[in-house]
Amino acid sequence: MLQQAPYVTAAAVTAGVLGSVYYAYHIYQNRKRLPTEWTQVGTLEHIYAYPIKSCGGIAMETAMCTTLGLRDGWLRDRVLMVVDQKGNFVTARNYPELLLVQPSVRNSILTLKHRDMEPVYVNLVEVVALQSPKTAVVWGVTVPVLDCGWEVSEWFSRLLDMSAINFRLVYYATQKPRKLDLMGNTFYKFTKNDTGALPDETSYHIINAASVTDLNARLRSCQVTHHTFRPNFVVQGPQPYEEDRWRFLKIGDNVFEVIKPCLRCVLTTIDPETGVRREEREPLETLKTYRQISEPEERRASGRAPRMGLQLALRSGRGLVALRDTVLAA
Repeated sequence: MLQQAPYVTAAAVTAGVLGSVYYAYHIYQNRKRLPTEWTQVGTLEHIYAYPIKSCGGIAMETAMCTTLGLRDGWLRDRVLMVVDQKGNFVTARNYPELLLVQPSVRNSILTLKHRDMEPVYVNLVEVVALQSPKTAVVWGVTVPVLDCGWEVSEWFSRLLDMSAINFRLVYYATQKPRKLDLMGNTFYKFTKNDTGALPDETSYHIINAASVTDLNARLRSCQVTHHTFRPNFVVQGPQPYEEDRWRFLKIGDNVFEVIKPCLRCVLTTIDPETGVRREEREPLETLKTYRQISEPEERRASGRAPRMGLQLALRSGRGLVALRDTVLAA
C-alpha cells in the first residue's frame, strides 16, 4: 500500500511563491553561460502534454514553460501516474492498454476515456485540498503523491487486470523537481532542477519531424509517427538528425539546454493507436542499425539503446510557447 509521508503539503500560494524564488535563483546561476548567438532551425509544429505517465497525450496550441514541464492551468505534463499496491509506478511497457487511455482537462476536472470503458472524472482541486501526502516510487526514487480516490483507481484496476483494488492513480504533491537516481552515471550533466515531476528523465523532450520521416523510409514492416516517441515538442524544418549538433534551443523567450539524447526502449515497439506490440520490435530494431551512439565514453554511459530525439531542461524564460513559434539553436 502507499505509505503515509511524514509531512503535510504547504498551502498552494506559499508553494507557488517558494517555487518562483527557487526558479529565479536557478536562472540567475545559469544565465552567465547561456548562448548569445542563435541560428533559426525550424518552427514548432506540435505541442503535447501527457498528464498521466504512459497514457495518451493532449495537443496544445500554447503552453507555459515551468521547471516541472509544460502547463496550462490544471493541465500539466506528467504529474499523475498509475501505481500498484506497493506504490511502485507502472507504465505501458508492461501495460500497453495505458496508451489508449485518453485524458482531457477542463478547469480542474480530469476526464479519462477508453474505448472499452465508461468515462471517469477526477476533480483535481478536491484531490489537492482534501488528500494528505503519501509516498510512491518512480524509477527507484520515492516521491510525495496524493491519492486520486477510489472511483478512478477501481477504473484503472478493471482496465489493467480486471480487479478492483490493484492499482491507484496518484498526483505529484510538490512544486520541486523530483530527484533522479543516476546510479553513478555522471556523463550527462543533470542539475537538481532538470527532472520535472514524473517523466523518465527530463522535463522536456523534442523530436525532429524530418528524422521520423527518414526513419519511416528505412522501415519495411510498419510506419510510425511522432506519437510513437511521445514528445512535448515537434519541430519542422531541420534536416534529418540535424538535432544531434544542438546544445541549446530557444522557443519563444524560453531557452532550453540539451541534456542528453533520448535513448529508446521497448515502449516504441507498441503501436500507440492500438496498444498492440509489434512482434518485429520495430522501429527499435531499425534504429539500432544506424542510431547507436559511437563515442566510446558516451556509449559506456548510455548503453546499447539507440537515440531518437533530445531530452531538454529549461534554463531561462518561463514563458509561453505557441504553435508556429520560431525554433532557434546554438
